[in-house]
Amino acid sequence: MADQSIPEARTPATPRDGATPLNGETAPHGETALNGGVRESSSHKEGISRRRLFGTAGATGLVLGAAGGAVGYAARPAEATPLSSLGADQVMFHGKHQPGILQGLQARGHLIAFDLTAGAGRKEAAALLRRWSETARRLMAGEPAQQDDTDVARDAGPSSLTITFGFGHSFFARTGLEKQRPVALDPLPDFSSDQLDKARSNGDLWVQIGAHDALVAFHALRAIQKDAGQAAKVRWQMNGFNRSPGATAHPMTARNLMGQMDGTRNPKPTDADFAERVFVPESGTKDPAWMANGSYAVVRRIRMLLDDWEQLSVKEQEDVIGRRKSDGAPLSGGTETTEMDLEKTDKAGNLVVPLNAHARITRPDQNGGAAMLRRPFSYHDGIDADGVPDAGLLFICWQADPLRGFVTVQRKLDRGDALSTFIRHEASGLFAVPGGAAEGEYVGQRLLEG
Repeated sequence: MADQSIPEARTPATPRDGATPLNGETAPHGETALNGGVRESSSHKEGISRRRLFGTAGATGLVLGAAGGAVGYAARPAEATPLSSLGADQVMFHGKHQPGILQGLQARGHLIAFDLTAGAGRKEAAALLRRWSETARRLMAGEPAQQDDTDVARDAGPSSLTITFGFGHSFFARTGLEKQRPVALDPLPDFSSDQLDKARSNGDLWVQIGAHDALVAFHALRAIQKDAGQAAKVRWQMNGFNRSPGATAHPMTARNLMGQMDGTRNPKPTDADFAERVFVPESGTKDPAWMANGSYAVVRRIRMLLDDWEQLSVKEQEDVIGRRKSDGAPLSGGTETTEMDLEKTDKAGNLVVPLNAHARITRPDQNGGAAMLRRPFSYHDGIDADGVPDAGLLFICWQADPLRGFVTVQRKLDRGDALSTFIRHEASGLFAVPGGAAEGEYVGQRLLEG
């Protein structure tokens, strides 16, 4: 992938206990709300005073998106000047799509699923989504929670916080909305690599939280949990991380815990067919109207068998993936973005990219054009009872139709992916994520009040 340009210096957002904060709606005089959802100030003098207040070494930060979200996409860290402050960057809550889909990878993340409590139905769910949406709007703007703020994120800026909400298959029966349940939300089929823990799978409601600061992300997690009140209880929670923007000399494709570049061929918002692959259209679809501009998220906790993987030589690891470990280039030659030559052979007549290489099998042109936008987090939950690392990938992919996206590719992987020996799918979920809330609306309002 071509390197993205380094953004210009920007002014941090107003702190939680300072002057009037950015509210995520209209930009104050002298500021511009960028199409990608990040606001920056033109006031240099104000920027200096705020930087002193935050105690940062600089104000250059992360740019999330450009026109149509063209900058920053999954598996590619969003831009940042090395070792600079990231606290100033703000993502807008209101918009065509929910936040947390088009933005670049975030350094910290929490995934949490809830089940509605006994007796809670459509009315309680609507009130909960209204509370959650207001909390998300405030926290993403760098403001404290409306009630009983914990002060965990005091002194920090928004730090590119995003909060995303989705509905599971079981939500619709619990709320009497079965007729509004999308066909695309039918349960995923079983796969050979599945060893799923039902207690850590699915759920009525799903929330994705991401930020570039661990305390900001945790603050949002606690606020969402507290807002659930008596309406919903936690079913499961998973915590993840990625490399922080600015930690490398220039923006580059992320690496996973196997040390491999992960996401080189992710669809880009600049692709002509990006929207139709990732988002539900406003018309001409079998999806219900309330899903317009929404997407479907497949969430999988994928354990990496690192002790086995690390016993392989670098050459053996590269053959499993089909790409060079050093720079992500295909084994057929070139750079990371060079098109893979699937027919190239070595002097002995053997295919340079093995038939069962992961990168070969997952190519859209090997799966009828199936593609999905991957936006994962790595995880490490310590050492298990057998003394091996409980670590891997919190896989999250976005698509307009999970049957044509995730299911198509995973079925192909089931039939002979070299990587399957070194991974295990331990939890799974599929969630309908409605489009973004307009100003004055809450997420899911068109479903719950339609």
